[in-house]
Amino acid sequence: MEASGTDDKVKSMILSAWHNVKYSWVLRTKTYFRRNSPVFLLGKCYHFKFEDSESSPNGSDSGSVTNEDAFGTAEDFRKDFISRIWLTYREEFPLIDGSTWTTDCGWGCTLRTGQMLLAQGLLVHFIGRDWLWPNALDLYRPEADFWLQNSARKLAPIESSYKDIHPYGTESSKPQAAKENEDQNQAAFYHRKIISWFSDHPMADFGIHRLIKLGKHSGKVAGDWYGPAVVSHLLRKAMEDSVDPELQGISIYVAQDCTIYRDDVYDQQDNSDCDKSVLILVPVRLGGERTNTEYFEFVKGILSLEYCLGIIGGRPKQSYYFVGFQDDSLIYMDPHYCQSFVDVSIKDFPLESFHCPSPKKMPFKKMDPSCTIGFYCRNAWDFERVVDELTKVLKSSSKLSYPLFTFVNGHAQDFELDSAPVYEQNDLFTEEEKNRLKSFTTEEFVLL
Repeated sequence: MEASGTDDKVKSMILSAWHNVKYSWVLRTKTYFRRNSPVFLLGKCYHFKFEDSESSPNGSDSGSVTNEDAFGTAEDFRKDFISRIWLTYREEFPLIDGSTWTTDCGWGCTLRTGQMLLAQGLLVHFIGRDWLWPNALDLYRPEADFWLQNSARKLAPIESSYKDIHPYGTESSKPQAAKENEDQNQAAFYHRKIISWFSDHPMADFGIHRLIKLGKHSGKVAGDWYGPAVVSHLLRKAMEDSVDPELQGISIYVAQDCTIYRDDVYDQQDNSDCDKSVLILVPVRLGGERTNTEYFEFVKGILSLEYCLGIIGGRPKQSYYFVGFQDDSLIYMDPHYCQSFVDVSIKDFPLESFHCPSPKKMPFKKMDPSCTIGFYCRNAWDFERVVDELTKVLKSSSKLSYPLFTFVNGHAQDFELDSAPVYEQNDLFTEEEKNRLKSFTTEEFVLL
């Protein structure tokens, strides 16, 4: 037994060293965007052509984008993208209980993308979708910069384009300085608070240690690869288990067999103490063995909605966090980048490594069929709007033989599916849930 334990430790050390080298180059590649095509990012539309004062948003090559549709230019897009929380592979974090792992390089990418999707939901919940990190454009790195196709010039240097933004809590001579500073300080508090919830520490509510501990109940251990559906359920369990007062006003609902049961969502929102916000996670398949390109219009419709939190999925055994699209390519954040552990218990811990300096793109046809889509509903009224908007998107996808998911009135148990079980303290999953989660290794779903 001792020899076996030593062999496992040596194996994990060798793998860790290899992965740390392998996953240190993800930011070396450049991403190209077309100037004449709109870019969508989590419900917001940007048009890089708008930076030219002589260009009209209603020009012949601007598609259907108008002044009312677009939120800004290339620089605005970059601020927005960089402000999203980026969670990647880490090394040298505290040992994962019951293992020899001090890094998740090579196997934790879906856990990281699930964390990013949840982090975006928490940002929207506590700060709002319009929030931008004041220091976003300070992350400029020459090797991570992106260029525009059909254009001979690079974007303006970041340092010179963001001089007037004040860091959190600094003095300002503007008349509304007090109010602005108060809002900035509150945003700064929740910015750090949210990141701390995903810390690589056993006590963090949504940290990798906590998720792996919950995964043991479904037959998963550190070093295993986790699929999007499994991660969705782990995030739900982690939220249910949290005792942080700040998190008592939010819950996670995971759709069952591609079906969202409306009364189950209402029950989660209608709490005796307060009206809860709900993050809806929908595990789906975009085809059989390969992604069906007919689903792309549907996916673009989803990513265009203001309630969308993004999509986790990617290529086989490689998960990405998809946040937008341009033309026939998806825009994503890549967790396959090895960074050092950050101790968030330190006051004013550095934030730079939690924000991605450069977007990446992938042709939709290369995406793996298995994925999970996320939506945010602040209240029951929001949920009704989400249902209406998603129904329109589903109906507009006329080429689809079957809808990816459906809304059904009533509760899941009304249709003799899983009811909400009462969990024992040491048994977070029922036997049926355990069997179902184990079967998610191949990420098979029913297409309705």
